[in-house]
Amino acid sequence: MRDRPSGEGRGCRPSLFPFRGGRIGKGYVAHVPGAPALEVEHVYVRFDGRPALEDVNFSLEGGERLAVVGPNGAGKSTLLKVIAGVLSPSSGEVRIHGHDPCSHICIAYLPQRSEIDWRFPVTVFDVVMMGRVGRLGLLRRPGPRDRALVREALEAVGLSDLSGRQIGELSGGQQQRMFIARAIAQEAELVLLDEPLAGLDVTAQGAILKLLDLLKERKVTLLLSLHDLDIAAEHFPKVLLLNRRVIGLGAPAEVFTPARLVEAFGGRLRRLPAAGGGVVLSDPCRTQEEKDAGAR
Repeated sequence: MRDRPSGEGRGCRPSLFPFRGGRIGKGYVAHVPGAPALEVEHVYVRFDGRPALEDVNFSLEGGERLAVVGPNGAGKSTLLKVIAGVLSPSSGEVRIHGHDPCSHICIAYLPQRSEIDWRFPVTVFDVVMMGRVGRLGLLRRPGPRDRALVREALEAVGLSDLSGRQIGELSGGQQQRMFIARAIAQEAELVLLDEPLAGLDVTAQGAILKLLDLLKERKVTLLLSLHDLDIAAEHFPKVLLLNRRVIGLGAPAEVFTPARLVEAFGGRLRRLPAAGGGVVLSDPCRTQEEKDAGAR
């Protein structure tokens, strides 16, 4: 197995702002009939010889929802970037509807908010319109249908009144809603969200989770990373417990066993006695920002 340094390889061309790279205005690649929406096979990622992901395997059918859960440094962000096609695996393969991720314009990748330059001089409307770039090409101007789709997406997430705002003027929850609107305007079939609830208060988290249900109604395949075990168990029928390798995959009740959670989180997981002799497992690795938000 040959190690590649970070960013080297066949990853799709990243863009100026967080619109996932790929085929820009080059038409559509036909989905392979009967192929899963997502296939991850024997994916390894190494940075400077150190493993970030080891032999990761799983697949999703169209419309499935998967929460990826694990401690800091488990490789959750790396996994999403590999699936999006913006980072190349050292070895292994990712297929979206039977093809390489770079062949598709149906993937919407929403990175962590900390990776965005919120001073960038664009409005909410501009960012949502970026979801149309893959279908328009870089040089074509948006047409009436494109503008209508953007307006409909903004209305769906409740941001119509803020469409002219510079993106740095939004709250954290509004920023995440903006990116979900972009995915809707893109007509994405696979949506990847990296820690979309991080740093949000309970009300804002609830609003985001409600919008994810909207994507479910649209039969969108959804994969997102989370720290909160309770939210993953309550809102997602399928979870992947990750710490560089897959510790467990399936229904939360089957995956979130004490033995597996201790294996994934190690000494960073507290075991607390619960009523009836059970065990409550608490992740103390959440950032202070997340803890403060959850308390509000």
